[in-house]
Amino acid sequence: MTSDNDHSFSRQRRLLLTGLAGAFVLPALPGVANAFDVPPEPRLITRDYAKVRKRFRTRLLEKGPAPDKYEPLDAPANAEKIFYRSGYGGELELVAWVSKYKRERKAKPGILFLHGGNAMGIGHWNLMGPYIDAGFVVLMPSVRGENGQAGNFSGFYDEVDDVLSAADRLAHLPGVDANRLFIAGHSIGGTLTMLASMSTHKFRAAAPISGNPDAFRFFNRYPQDIRFDDDNTHEFEVRTALCYAQSFKCPVRVVHGTDESHFNDRAGLLASRARSGGVRIETDTAKGGHTSALPEEIEQSIRFFHGVAA
Repeated sequence: MTSDNDHSFSRQRRLLLTGLAGAFVLPALPGVANAFDVPPEPRLITRDYAKVRKRFRTRLLEKGPAPDKYEPLDAPANAEKIFYRSGYGGELELVAWVSKYKRERKAKPGILFLHGGNAMGIGHWNLMGPYIDAGFVVLMPSVRGENGQAGNFSGFYDEVDDVLSAADRLAHLPGVDANRLFIAGHSIGGTLTMLASMSTHKFRAAAPISGNPDAFRFFNRYPQDIRFDDDNTHEFEVRTALCYAQSFKCPVRVVHGTDESHFNDRAGLLASRARSGGVRIETDTAKGGHTSALPEEIEQSIRFFHGVAA
């Protein structure tokens, strides 16, 4: 039987071989092999993702914080710092930022926005202005292991539990309409948006922006982020929206930048699989790259949410 130390050594050796592979838009490095196979098309699994999550526990071979550098979680000027609880026993107390708002006679819609990268910062929050101006109460959560907080980084799995817990926190804020909750996210947050909206009926609609629906491809480019048992194919599958594309529980709009053509085939496959399961799903692009397209993508998500809620 292979020990955890053997897995750790193998992973470290692979990191030395690959170095920092960089963005997954780059071609594979010649002569570099990964310890796991990257299928041309991950298999479609028709079991409900929410039910799979209730039974499956990821096996982390390396435990520790999220990999990104971070800044203090002091609230921006137009937001308040609040806390929410997550984890199997509610043992994690995590930070979120919520936009300042006044309670009105009619409850406001809420949007849970999941930041890009593996740390939350003011730069992420500065993008939220259009949502606030459109009348949403915005909650941006940090998740386990980020920004010096408790919990172990797992890469797209246990973090989904945090997203769902943050959604509960948003739903129970005074003056927020729990029946009009939306979810959006960018990059890593876009991937979590897909997986979270497969896990619950809480959201009216979801707008993943430049999220990667294929964890096999993602971790092929970022092997240094693998903390789980990569000998177990199912560990990748439970992080892969393509495998559970029929499990979306709300209308979805998937969008990426025109300069991110590497997403085209994955977005198309995700949509065709989702539609075969009766999911209402749209795909589109916005002019620009991974970050430059964000303002237009956010505006598109607002129009989509208003259309769904009409």
